[in-house]
Amino acid sequence: MTNIDQLSIDTIRVLAADMVQAANSGHPGAPMGCAPMAHVLFTQFINANPKNSEWFNRDRFVLSNGHACALQYVLLHLLGYKVTMDDLKNFRQLNSVTPGHPEKTHTDGIEVTTGPLGQGIANAVGMAVAERHLAATFNQPEFPIIDNTVFAIVGDGCLQEGVASEASSLAGHLELGNLVVLYDSNGIQIDGSTKLGFTEDVLKRYESYGWHTLEVADGDNDLEGLTRAIETAKSVKNKPSIIQVTTTIGYGAAKAGSAGVHGAPLGAESLAAVKKLFGFNADQKFAVPEDVYKYYGERAAQGAQSEKAWNELLAKYAQAHPKLYAELSRRLEGRLPEGWEDVLPRYSPSDKALATRKLSETALSALAAKIPELMGGSADLTGSNLTRWKDAVDFQPESTELGNYAGRYLRFGVREHGMAAIGNGMAAYGGVIPFTSTFLNFISYAAGASRLSALSKLRVLYIMTHDSIGLGEDGPTHQPIETMAMLRATPNYLNFRPADGNEVSAAYISALQHSDRPSVLSLTRQNLPQLEGSSIEQALKGGYNLHTYGSGSKLDLLIAGTGSETSIAVDAAKLLAEQGLTVKVVSMPCLELFSAQSDEYRHSVLTPGVPSISVEALSTFGWHKYVHCPIGIDTFGASGPYLELYELFGLTPEAIAKKALKIVDYYKSTPVPTLALEF
Repeated sequence: MTNIDQLSIDTIRVLAADMVQAANSGHPGAPMGCAPMAHVLFTQFINANPKNSEWFNRDRFVLSNGHACALQYVLLHLLGYKVTMDDLKNFRQLNSVTPGHPEKTHTDGIEVTTGPLGQGIANAVGMAVAERHLAATFNQPEFPIIDNTVFAIVGDGCLQEGVASEASSLAGHLELGNLVVLYDSNGIQIDGSTKLGFTEDVLKRYESYGWHTLEVADGDNDLEGLTRAIETAKSVKNKPSIIQVTTTIGYGAAKAGSAGVHGAPLGAESLAAVKKLFGFNADQKFAVPEDVYKYYGERAAQGAQSEKAWNELLAKYAQAHPKLYAELSRRLEGRLPEGWEDVLPRYSPSDKALATRKLSETALSALAAKIPELMGGSADLTGSNLTRWKDAVDFQPESTELGNYAGRYLRFGVREHGMAAIGNGMAAYGGVIPFTSTFLNFISYAAGASRLSALSKLRVLYIMTHDSIGLGEDGPTHQPIETMAMLRATPNYLNFRPADGNEVSAAYISALQHSDRPSVLSLTRQNLPQLEGSSIEQALKGGYNLHTYGSGSKLDLLIAGTGSETSIAVDAAKLLAEQGLTVKVVSMPCLELFSAQSDEYRHSVLTPGVPSISVEALSTFGWHKYVHCPIGIDTFGASGPYLELYELFGLTPEAIAKKALKIVDYYKSTPVPTLALEF
């Protein structure tokens, strides 16, 4: 270890402790313990340009144990990213670029939002998948245009989370040799020693996954050992690598090696003692020696030179392979292919009734042929989700003889949570648009990751089938009731329940157009008719007037439907029209898009002064904002043929019409309130 290495490591430790002390909040222990491995990683291995954090061929770094973010913010500051000393001083303060956990949308140089443990390592797997795929697609002899490494630091808590196990298992199968994980094995978590509940042999576990494993016994001091381990890991091309680095949490502090240093400031006295121990002025705060700035500045300059060399190689690539270069450039600019929307089918009422999952298969197949960056798969439900197009090639290592890395279809296995987190990593990496798929009910397994899709503003498509009691005999364990309400309550989500083929096409258009939002496409198992009055253009507004039944000059009732219940709403309206009522049917495939429309438009659809009901074979939670009386299911479902279930839960045209008459009669003597007002 050289003097500048030691000085840099101690600077990182002290600066991180200063940040937590100033905020009176945070986690100083992990940054102090991880400082040596992070210093080695960032000064000797990670190839990036702090002056252009979006350089595409940069190495990616993920801090999976996001509570240690003071460490990452310090490194970003030292390297010259857009993180100033004032930003470090404003750690965890409102509107700062140094929030309490890393957020992709807030801070220059942060690749993914982490904090919920285990998500980061799973994101790193997704990044490694994207890199391998793009390398296989675009690299040519003498032109390694895409050849970066994904690095991650993880903690004990990350490796206890199931999402980490799911993603790591798949990474081993996929032989992702471009992934290097450093495991901060400090033996401490919030409750105390990991001996309380985490005594497995982590390296043997990862060896069983198919990973290459290494160990550094003295992560506090052995920089040479850390360097050799990372070099060895990078040299292994057919396996992901994990390096178990034994460290002391809160190294140098009075409570080092204990839970007391995990999630609380050191305290003024202990912090002063740490500064003295490391040769710093105990009274000086946020101090960085000039030699440290210089050393990190030199590394940043090397990164800038690396990008310059890459740009020169890219220019030669453009001359040698103009079509590939044009395609790569389009993807990196975030532009979809010209005319991609035109490949989506349109339907008329005379077309055959089909399940929306089948309509989705047609749409997805057309899009996959037109948009080569569209890439994803299913959690072992391909034949049910209908997500694999006819000429799809699986993303697999060639050693399996099952596909290759240029393939675009992923076999996620029964790993819903890992699947979603991997999708986030793929989206964050760029150059691909990921989709994931399972039954709608099982997105609940993935909620930890799917929520981060929305928080991180990532375009991930969740293609969810078997979306209601309409799946029938599998029963309440598989029938989503509350699931859509949860998704609709999640900010920045787009949730679609398309009622027919035109609405399915619209759902895909909207999902792909919104590059900063995830989307859920909730699709049926049962066949649905193509509706009179539906159109792609109208459905893109989220809700629209489908058709009015009856001959009266004034509306008596409005029925809003979604998905499989829209056609039921139509049949109920026809029955009511036979009894002399005038009823408007509104289709509302996406409440989020509808709510974003102008007041004028929304009131032209949900006509003020007219009694209204909604029909949806899901929870009624959230519908009172839009209608006066929501009709749905507020209990769990049941096992049986789906038509019998619809009858059991009162979701037939006859049952709805009967209830609607009571509602119309009630409002004859009671003022009809205006809903969905914005103030």
